[in-house]
Amino acid sequence: MWTSTQYRRLVLGSAWYDLIVTAAFATPWSFTALHGVLSSLSQAFNLPGELPAFEPMHMLMANLFGSIVCIWAVLRIRDPQQIFGRYDAVGRFLFAAWQLYALVHGASALLVIFLFLELAWGVAQVLPVRQLSRAGSLPQGNAF
Repeated sequence: MWTSTQYRRLVLGSAWYDLIVTAAFATPWSFTALHGVLSSLSQAFNLPGELPAFEPMHMLMANLFGSIVCIWAVLRIRDPQQIFGRYDAVGRFLFAAWQLYALVHGASALLVIFLFLELAWGVAQVLPVRQLSRAGSLPQGNAF
């Protein structure tokens, strides 16, 4: 169970993670470089699965993904509200489902790292947040 302050930090942390991890997806030039690095890693470790070359429509989808996730991350960095953390958790579970789908259909095993992190952030953000009670803020002791 999180306190509200801890939960705000969690939302902020997940937002910074998203911004750092997805910024390279936001433009064709940065994604081309990232794709090259990921392809090299996959080959160096002889990982199963495929990381194919991207055609213009693939690039468009990657860039749309990167752009939207970066905007969503900046929103949460500027205002890490609890409701944003709850929505983010739902989004992470959706992303995890699509990542698992891609893995089952032959995507590069590099995706397992991101799948694990999506699930970890998602689970962390669905845990309950302790609400401050009014009674807890009243003076304690004998009033007589």
